[in-house]
Amino acid sequence: MAARRWVVAVARAALPVGAGLGLWAAVGAGEPRRQEALKALPEVTSELLAQRRRHNELIMAALREAAETEENVARRAVPWQK
Repeated sequence: MAARRWVVAVARAALPVGAGLGLWAAVGAGEPRRQEALKALPEVTSELLAQRRRHNELIMAALREAAETEENVARRAVPWQK
């Protein structure tokens, strides 16, 4: 009787783990194909990538400044410049 309960408990625990692994494998299999498709999009140009890079640099500079100062930079006037 105890062995049967143990087998049932292991089966109940293994079922969600197996389902999760199956879903992970199914979703993960298409990832390289998705990344290749994103690289092939016509709107991904070197100019756009440079703009995104500059935008990310500005955001990181603002975050760095906010981390280094005691002032609440969120309370500044909206169009602020360094």
